Amino acid sequence: MEKIIKVAIDSHRQSLLSLEDQVEKIKEIANLFVNSLKRKGKIIFLGNGGSCADAQHLAAELVGRFKRNRTSLAALALSTNPCILTALGNDYGFEEIFSKQIEALADSKDIVVGISTSGVSKNVIKAIKKAKEMGASTVGLLGRDGGELKDLVDIALIVKAYEVPRIQEMHILIGHILCEIVEEALFGEGKKT
Repeated sequence: MEKIIKVAIDSHRQSLLSLEDQVEKIKEIANLFVNSLKRKGKIIFLGNGGSCADAQHLAAELVGRFKRNRTSLAALALSTNPCILTALGNDYGFEEIFSKQIEALADSKDIVVGISTSGVSKNVIKAIKKAKEMGASTVGLLGRDGGELKDLVDIALIVKAYEVPRIQEMHILIGHILCEIVEEALFGEGKKT
């Protein structure tokens, strides 16, 4: 038991240290978010499994609050309506559950964030392709080698880890950093709330 704990902590630490090389990408993504929100755009998150949970978590941080009491920001996760998911999955197939929603909801002011630990999730790939067709900017929170998604998104932030739990832990940290930067940029000292 102790070995499992120590190995998990050590691999988490190594993954965390690898983020130090990603500071510029995090800043780039944060600027995209801020500029989109200033233009009355929205941040659209999507992913499968644990990445689905991260998408919902990050959308909630922006709509509600992260650290500041402030007005709500336009963000959503495409996994929150089971009626839409099951209808699209049944009628078009699981690979289309996000792209059909992007077609309905995204426009050129928006940022679409595909979260995928592998970078090869077919439904996330199709959603990113559709987002680009709609003129939206695209971001990938990815892991491993970034998979196919790294070459499709405008900005690919790849966590240099191969264990899914470590990648997911870094994705939520990155998401929290982005939320804090957005709040500071839009509602920091002297800004209107």
